[in-house]
This record gives sequence, structure tokens and C-alpha cells, in this order.
Amino acid sequence: MSSFKVEQIDHVELFVPDRYTAARWFEQALGLRILPEHEHWAGPGGPLMISSDSGRTMLALFEGEPRGSRLTAGHHRVAFRVSGAGFLQFLEHVQEVPVYSESRDPVAHLSPVDHGKAFSVYFCDPYGNRFEVTSYEHQHVEEGLAST
Repeated sequence: MSSFKVEQIDHVELFVPDRYTAARWFEQALGLRILPEHEHWAGPGGPLMISSDSGRTMLALFEGEPRGSRLTAGHHRVAFRVSGAGFLQFLEHVQEVPVYSESRDPVAHLSPVDHGKAFSVYFCDPYGNRFEVTSYEHQHVEEGLAST
């Protein structure tokens, strides 16, 4: 048996109508920024790479038809991990920078789902791609939700 294993997810590819417009939404909503050291790839047909952790994990934005309302198109969901404080901050953040429902309606309030060991919220980008923000700091989130 081989001892090979991957180190981490490098990037997830998404299709969006306009990469730079999408990058602005991802920066406002999730703090993902264009990586200047990879921006040269964003030529015709190439990806615009964005990240919140200096490129350790990235989204690669390609121009093309997004998932939209087609249930079987594209990836199912990309989940981002945050601290408990970050989770509570995100719940407030979406009141200023809306995320979207499956039907592409702006949403300024998300209902946390308690998974017992973690809390998650689910939403879409303006193009119908599905996302999740999750925290494994269950007690911190639970206490923060109870105090609001």
C-alpha cells in the first residue's frame, strides 16, 4: 500500500459570467482577494485566482456558464471553515453584504444549522454556486447565538 496522500485542497474551480465582477462579490462577502502573483493566468480562457489565506486554498474563477438552478451541474458545495467568532461575525456581515438563496434572491439573514459538533450556514453566490460557512467551535457559537 502506498503512503502517498494529498496535502490539502489547492483550489476549486467555479464558472461565472465575469471573473472580475465575481471577484468583487467574493471579496465583499467572504474576504477572498485576487492573488496578484497568479493574475497573469487570467488571460483568455484562464482562471482568476482568489484566496483569503495567501493562496494556501483558492477559488479559481473561470468565465463560463454558472451552475444556476441546474441541480446536477458543477460542484455540490464549497465549505469554508471559520472560528466561532468568525462565524458570528459572518452572520452580521451578511446584513451588509447580501448572499443569495437557491432562487438567486438576496438574503441578509441566515439561519444557522446546529450539527451537534459544528454550526453551519448555507447560501449561494449571485450565480447559483453553493457555499457553506462552518465552525467547529460549537460552544462559542451556541453561546453567541443565545446572547443575541
